[in-house]
Amino acid sequence: MKKIYPNAAAALDGLLFDGMFIAAGGFGLCGIPELLLDAIKDAGTKDLTFASNNAGVDDFGIGILLQTRQVKKMISSYVGENAEFMRQYLSGELELEFNPQGTLAERMRAGGCGIPGFYTKTGVGTVIAEGKEHKDFNGETYIMEEGIFADMAIVKAWKADETGNLIFRKTARNFNPPAAMCGKICIAEVEEIVPTGSLDPDHIHLPGIYVHRIIQGDHEKRIEQRTVRERT
Repeated sequence: MKKIYPNAAAALDGLLFDGMFIAAGGFGLCGIPELLLDAIKDAGTKDLTFASNNAGVDDFGIGILLQTRQVKKMISSYVGENAEFMRQYLSGELELEFNPQGTLAERMRAGGCGIPGFYTKTGVGTVIAEGKEHKDFNGETYIMEEGIFADMAIVKAWKADETGNLIFRKTARNFNPPAAMCGKICIAEVEEIVPTGSLDPDHIHLPGIYVHRIIQGDHEKRIEQRTVRERT
């Protein structure tokens, strides 16, 4: 199956629809699928639900889709660094479902493994647990969380081969593997595509069976918070 597409718009062609549920990799601005997000903005697809650790910043990442009012709901664990996110949420324009980071990652991974739900102690006794099933195991209380099954996953990797096997670059791996797993179809944008067979099998982070379409492109790689010290 041919998986390589010339650009983000071509890779998204025929997949986007209003109201769809998208799982997106990335943490802060590290490892985010910026080219695919730009193409979704250009396509004008609206009423989107995103499962993503956060929503980027005001003018980058998912933040650009908030500016154009294309996002209806965020399933996230962190919403800082984004004034427009805060404004839309506080004004009731944006739905928000908070998840602890580990729970969000496991919900994605569970969906990718076909697991509809699991129990966790994280969130017990907090607002996170409200309305969720509680169950005791060995004298400890757990809450049930549901696996995430997204219409589409968009992720960013360092290298791919022609069959879609992916390698991520250090901490840019973050939420990308579980996000990729839980989409009915997964599109990966990468910095480099290499011939099949040239990647060491022991170094592959995500098998190509999860990846349906690949694009190669140039990435901005912004730094979210730059901290420097004065020269002495």
